[in-house]
Amino acid sequence: MSFLNRSLRSRIFLSMILLVIGASILIVVVTVFQYRENTQDYHRERLIRKETAIRENIDYVIKNTTYPVETDKIAFIFKNKIYEIKDIHQLDVFLYDLEGNLLISSQASFIKDITHSKISKKALEGLKKSIDKHFIEKFVEKDFEYQSSFTYITDSHFKPIAILNLPYLEDDEFLNKELKEYLGRLGIAYIFMLLFAIVLAYFLSKYITRSLNTISEKIKETRLNKRNKKILIPLRSQEVSTLVNAYNEMIDELENSAAQLATNEREAAWREMAKQVAHEIKNPLTPMRLTVQSFERKFDPNDPDIHEKMKEYSHTLIQQIDTMSSIASAFSTYAQMPAQQDETLNVIKITKLALDIFNEAYIYFTSEKKEVIIKFDRTQLIRVITNLVKNSIQAIHENHQEEPKIEVKVYQDESFAIISVMDNGTGITDENKAMVFEPKFTTKTSGMGLGLAMVKKIVETYEGEISFKTLKGEGTTFIVKLPLK
Repeated sequence: MSFLNRSLRSRIFLSMILLVIGASILIVVVTVFQYRENTQDYHRERLIRKETAIRENIDYVIKNTTYPVETDKIAFIFKNKIYEIKDIHQLDVFLYDLEGNLLISSQASFIKDITHSKISKKALEGLKKSIDKHFIEKFVEKDFEYQSSFTYITDSHFKPIAILNLPYLEDDEFLNKELKEYLGRLGIAYIFMLLFAIVLAYFLSKYITRSLNTISEKIKETRLNKRNKKILIPLRSQEVSTLVNAYNEMIDELENSAAQLATNEREAAWREMAKQVAHEIKNPLTPMRLTVQSFERKFDPNDPDIHEKMKEYSHTLIQQIDTMSSIASAFSTYAQMPAQQDETLNVIKITKLALDIFNEAYIYFTSEKKEVIIKFDRTQLIRVITNLVKNSIQAIHENHQEEPKIEVKVYQDESFAIISVMDNGTGITDENKAMVFEPKFTTKTSGMGLGLAMVKKIVETYEGEISFKTLKGEGTTFIVKLPLK
């Protein structure tokens, strides 16, 4: 889980811990860096101090020598004195001519050190280009780090006669020991600080998010169809107080809106239902009235065809009464949820059974499997299929399709049995797509618009899904998904 996807409490806790750890690491890095800088400055200053002292000693020797102060006499001038200088200052001394060739050194004569027989080109060039005629070179020898200083030795007239080289070993053992002890003490302090920060971050994050958790739980419990409780908690901060007050005001507005909406919906539903029922019942009543009036006006007991006419009038009345009965049954069926008399059914077999009632030759059925098993009510499944097929037949008739075709398919995926009904009828316009499954919606000149609404209700009762794909003027495909057994 990424940091941004965690809870606010976790983010506050982790942020504080990471802040302390980050600060600790940063301080250690800065400390080590500062130590290295201080160490380098210390060694450089110490080398310069030793060089200054050795130069004063060398100048003293030169002033008091009986030899001519010349480059080729340096070895004679410092033949014995160079060892005294080494013993006094505890540092090897090397004297070179102006071309960088070794003249004399304080090393024992039996030690042959090729590395100090000549000054490196880098050091010689650096010394010549230096403004203060002083150059320090760093190098590693036998796994030890050295600083080597180069400077000119001059006579009384400040004429360079030789080059003084002092190799200085950077012995950091003591300073490293001090650094380790310091970092150890600093580490112990940071461990206690980190433990304290963990405890503080835990209680602080818990304190900050306690009110927010309460608000979150209340919001999760908020429902439009029930009475919601307001949040009553001690207000400890302005932000939480603002949030709580906004939620409580929303609850008041929600209750008022829900009550008003429920009232309006009930009134609208009753008005629409009354209007629809009145309209549908009025349609058969008119021909019934006309039939009775015609019978009353033309009735003649002596008419030899009286029995045929009576039979015709009766048949007309019975037809209209059946129409009114079917209207009542349709509304009753839509109003009641399908009775779930679950059976283990083979969808393929039931689909074929449902299609047997249709005589249209352009209805085709295909399936790659021999059986797809679900738990469903047999009557309701047949009702779903027949309603979809009837809807496709009506769409084809309205399109006046020369080569009508309805293709019913049954197949399955991992979780669902799928029934698709495809036709090449009129299709559904964009403005009607959102209203296809609404009760009382129809584009037909007859019917009550309850067929697809009824199908949707049955499918959703069994935790299924229904959808459609359509193209205006080319046809529609309805897809029903029902959970497998």
